[in-house]
Amino acid sequence: MISKPNYKVGDFVVLKSGLTRTAAADRRCEVVGILPNDHGQAQYRVRFEAENFERRITALDIDASESPPGVADAQPIQTSETGPWLKTFSTKMRK
Repeated sequence: MISKPNYKVGDFVVLKSGLTRTAAADRRCEVVGILPNDHGQAQYRVRFEAENFERRITALDIDASESPPGVADAQPIQTSETGPWLKTFSTKMRK
């Protein structure tokens, strides 16, 4: 079962405790990109206001009880495709 993204670019989410370097750090960050699923979990690129770099997180890293709901109808979807999104055998290289 693959979960589709529950948040969209521009949404603010709150990360679970312990995922930031300091305990007093603000855990609220902005979604700046949606990445391909990682083992069935939605992935996001997020940025904290006080940082000049982006982080990759999965849906499991988000504290859903503190984050406002994002995209409506955020139910997991079924897919018959399994495995990585990049198919190495279908990639052709020129000599």
